[in-house]
Amino acid sequence: MSLQVGIVGLPNVGKSTLFNALTPGGAEAANYPFCTIDPNVGVVEVPDPRLNQITEIITPQKTIPTTMEFVDIAGLVAGASKGEGLGNQFLANIRETDAIAHVVRCFEDENVVHVSGNVDPIRDIEVIDTELALADLDAAEKRMKKSEKLAKSKDKEALFDMGILEKVHACLSKGNPVRSLSFEKDEAQRLKQFHFLTSKPVLFVCNVDEASITDGNALSKKVHEYAKTQNQNAINICSKVESELAELDETDKKDFLESLGVEEPGLNRLINEGYKLLNLETYFTAGEKEVRAWTIHKGTKAPQAAGKIHTDFERGFIKADTYHCTDLFELKSEAKIKEAGKYRIEGKEYVVQDGDVLFFKFNV
Repeated sequence: MSLQVGIVGLPNVGKSTLFNALTPGGAEAANYPFCTIDPNVGVVEVPDPRLNQITEIITPQKTIPTTMEFVDIAGLVAGASKGEGLGNQFLANIRETDAIAHVVRCFEDENVVHVSGNVDPIRDIEVIDTELALADLDAAEKRMKKSEKLAKSKDKEALFDMGILEKVHACLSKGNPVRSLSFEKDEAQRLKQFHFLTSKPVLFVCNVDEASITDGNALSKKVHEYAKTQNQNAINICSKVESELAELDETDKKDFLESLGVEEPGLNRLINEGYKLLNLETYFTAGEKEVRAWTIHKGTKAPQAAGKIHTDFERGFIKADTYHCTDLFELKSEAKIKEAGKYRIEGKEYVVQDGDVLFFKFNV
């Protein structure tokens, strides 16, 4: 799946440093605004200890994790919706992503320039939010004019669009993001095609100093409180530490993490939170040749899950033999799972669960 999380924020908040840690060598990071102009795209593995556990039991020839994409988008500034600071280009890059990781500076450092002169995370968030909302308002108005002409001739699609757009316009005019609205299923499907920036789910990433990794600080706490008011999540990460970790081998990395008093890199949390943000989950296929993780949306039925492997699997779907990975961890073999009566046969209406191990049967 080519689902993307766009990394956004003001200039010099640590976006590119974070991106470089995710995908070493990915983006230029410098202490001045607009050092990133073209978006950098990095494909990252989704850390999942269950994949390693399955591999240890099945012992396949190879193991393949699932992945997701992060896009490093250049820093936005006030006036971006009007084209300030190459804003139009940057906003277009965000429009193509599925979710947003909003990096917020939550550290003091006189050696790192702040575009507004001082550190104020809520003001910084509001600058970005305002620019995204203004860009959406402009896009909604343009779309409404186009649909209005067709709606006068009783065009059904245009009338349907007008209903959605009027709702969106009223919401944005009050200063609220599109994601705060609720829509019927068919409306929600149509809404996706408009690519409104404020309709995308957001994860706030507090870029803190090293001393604040475990408990955060006064600045990051403000962001966490703000995120709650928006029904969004926030995490703390020190991009400086993450970039240092990216340079270490696994043994040194483990020692460094222990010295910091943390169990895993902050990037693991960022990737996993991004995965949740996109409403994704993982199922596995497991055999002697290969153990592999596959990404699906929550609520996906078995034939569509099979289609992630190959369209023929979905088209000719017959059934899915399945068990949950926790059954394998407990019983240590498929034979034992069958003996315990936990090996199931599921049909076309089965909704795949996160952690299922599936074996698809199909007609060619």
